[in-house]
Amino acid sequence: MLIKDSEVVDINTPTGEMRAHIFRPAAPGNYPGILMFSEIFQVTAPIRRTAAMLAGHGFIVACPEIYHELEPAGTVLSYDEEGTTRGNAHKITKEVHAYDSDARAVLDYLKSRDDCTGRLGVMGICVGGHLAFRAAMNPDVLAAVCFYATDIHKRALGLGKNDNSLERAGEIKGELLHIWGRQDPHVPLEGRNMVKARLDEVGTRYTWHEFNGQHAFMRDEGHRYDPALSRLSWDLLLELFHRRLGWGDLDSDTDGAPAESRH
Repeated sequence: MLIKDSEVVDINTPTGEMRAHIFRPAAPGNYPGILMFSEIFQVTAPIRRTAAMLAGHGFIVACPEIYHELEPAGTVLSYDEEGTTRGNAHKITKEVHAYDSDARAVLDYLKSRDDCTGRLGVMGICVGGHLAFRAAMNPDVLAAVCFYATDIHKRALGLGKNDNSLERAGEIKGELLHIWGRQDPHVPLEGRNMVKARLDEVGTRYTWHEFNGQHAFMRDEGHRYDPALSRLSWDLLLELFHRRLGWGDLDSDTDGAPAESRH
């Protein structure tokens, strides 16, 4: 599907105004909403391309700037040592409750849009995978996709590095998809097994995939990008989102025109 140029909205949160980048199909109609969390670098070019891909499959996608309390609006951190150090420092400076209230604010924003069906999903990459895991604890989230979610097993998100994500896993009522790289040093085998055991313990409805890939294998920049694994992952996440969130008005335009007119 063709998509509209991304728009920018500023959303009120309990910890200040947060900028979010919105991607949606160009064709008129109502579509499911997806809250998509970035890596520690915020809304980079690869994150924008990922959001555009989602929008092109019939979703309204909102990508918030996760460090809005700590960086000026529009800040993008670079994929280098300086950007990594800054992003990792922010990750444990912001309080966990602020991440949670940000998620709720974006979900409410999506539901308030006239072009959203009100059926909601979440997705995240790296630290965003952890944030998506937590956002899935909201009862109106029907599906969540977490790519190599960092720090869940270490309980190390937020100020004090003492989050309660594993303890609260039983609050996830929608369907969950976890995708991991076996060669990811940030989430070793024992960490993955810890998360999986907890999901089994609380009876989460989930699907689990481990590929022979490195951390950030979905990012289409840099030496760790794996296009083959990325394609497989896209098939998995789109199947989940379309099955659980529906297709909205993807099949026909609001005036009854056939779906071909959308391409």
